[in-house]
Amino acid sequence: MDKSKVRKRLILGVLAVLTVWPSCMLAQPQYRVAACDWMMLKRQKLGEFQLAKDIHADGVEVDMGPLGKRVLFENKLREPHFQQLFRRTADSLGVAVPSIAMSGFFAQSFLKRENYKDLIEDCLKTMDVFGAKVAFLPLGGSGHEWKQAGEEHKEMVRRLHEVGEMAQAAGKVIGIRTQLDARANIKLLDEVNSEGIKIYYNLQDAVDQGLDPSKELKLLGRDRIAQIHASLTDSVTLDKDPRIDMLKIKKALDKMKWSGWLVVERSRNAKDVRNVRGNFGTNVAYLKEIFSAQAEHKRDKNENK
Repeated sequence: MDKSKVRKRLILGVLAVLTVWPSCMLAQPQYRVAACDWMMLKRQKLGEFQLAKDIHADGVEVDMGPLGKRVLFENKLREPHFQQLFRRTADSLGVAVPSIAMSGFFAQSFLKRENYKDLIEDCLKTMDVFGAKVAFLPLGGSGHEWKQAGEEHKEMVRRLHEVGEMAQAAGKVIGIRTQLDARANIKLLDEVNSEGIKIYYNLQDAVDQGLDPSKELKLLGRDRIAQIHASLTDSVTLDKDPRIDMLKIKKALDKMKWSGWLVVERSRNAKDVRNVRGNFGTNVAYLKEIFSAQAEHKRDKNENK
């Protein structure tokens, strides 16, 4: 066979692979499991990716760094050197970064920060480093006054709309943790009126209020949920916690046809809270067992016997 024919066959073979390969790469399971780097004591530390791989997590939620009295987050990922190093390490280990967290707002008020837009812009740019599409914004540091009708509520709605539009323009979503029930969250989202703002749902909030998280999730609806923190307050690991029926939650999410990331934040053994590998490894393994298609198929077969 002459060289021109060999070359032609090689070119056709490469084109065939390139035609199929992107669709294969885009195919992802319905549920994937990650863990929060700051709760694993690895906030913006390079070792977070190896740790995530060691505990068999699919990804890690990277935090923006502490805020405190600083003007901006203590965020090393503004620097090109660290951007390249962190992205290269994550890619080499096959660990995804589905979201970037602004945990500083657990203690700092989103309402009292005059430079709130600068902080959000910093987060949106950091998301670009990893191709993350979800930002986590907890509103716990803003107190409770804003949850009632009044000036603080109006200002919260105004600010959330503003930063939501920033996120939407960048092709991203800001997931807010409000600690409100589903009906109040729906009302808030309607007021904010921005596709760039959704709820970052935390199972702990429903359980702590004596609500059924599976019912709350169904009421909230698939399209209002950006991501889920799938853990509770520290007591025992998820597999030993009688406060929650994770299989019931999976069935609710299946029925809603929701897909996305389940991120472990807490659910640590209160008697051994600093045992990162033990606590997070157990929680990741349990979520993967419950939310895997194979496990569901096996359970259905057993139930039908």
